[in-house]
Amino acid sequence: MVSSDQRRRQLAREKFARQQERRESARSKARRRNAIIATTLVVVLAASGGAVAAGAFKSEEPKDPASAPEPSSSPSSSPEPKMAIDKKAKYTFGLETSQGDIAIAMDAAKTPHTVNSFKHLADKGFFDKTKCHRLTTQGIFVLQCGDPEGTGAGGPGYTLPDEDLKSLGKPGKDGAVTYPAGTVAMANTGQPHTGGSQFFLVYKDSKLPPQYTAFGKMDDKGLKAVKDVADAGVGKGGQAPTDGPPKKAVTVEKATVKKD
Repeated sequence: MVSSDQRRRQLAREKFARQQERRESARSKARRRNAIIATTLVVVLAASGGAVAAGAFKSEEPKDPASAPEPSSSPSSSPEPKMAIDKKAKYTFGLETSQGDIAIAMDAAKTPHTVNSFKHLADKGFFDKTKCHRLTTQGIFVLQCGDPEGTGAGGPGYTLPDEDLKSLGKPGKDGAVTYPAGTVAMANTGQPHTGGSQFFLVYKDSKLPPQYTAFGKMDDKGLKAVKDVADAGVGKGGQAPTDGPPKKAVTVEKATVKKD
């Protein structure tokens, strides 16, 4: 028998799926309507040597507190970085943040495209001085980071393929799997192969559809730091009391990716 809590979560996920469909439809219309503007923006940013920002046509629809993390929303405008890592090696994604250091273990053999991208971006200083813009404390339990704009709409200007999704396990009757506390996974638009630079740190076991690449695991120190941020709750400016910017602001001062 399905419990009331399980039913509530299932309804929340179904609602999220409908929202994603509406968002994608709105984005498609916006992309067609703003094709000339978008092309001009890409040319200007490329000429200035800056990274092309994703999310030019961000949806303003309220977020569902039990939904998956808010992704970057614009299409890829450039190819992903050329493979430059040892695909058989393990790497550490290190985050020096205003709330403590977080070390994330990554296995390139399982998620080579994701690890390669994160090393490419970290080496460029892409994540430095960025804010973790979203905390959820109900339904799912994550802190989301990696957006250079700090709005949930930014990205690196390219998208990544989904990787190693089968390792997440077989979904239950509700269509979800458990992302264990300590997991670090990619945010996306809800569509396949749409990850960018945004990622989420799971600080408590969370049930989600198996469509978010889990590419790393936090160390105990990092997990405690994220839990402390979560304990302080959501600050002002969120879509709900349990979904919005963390009250205890988190800034990534420096990010590095090093081979173990």
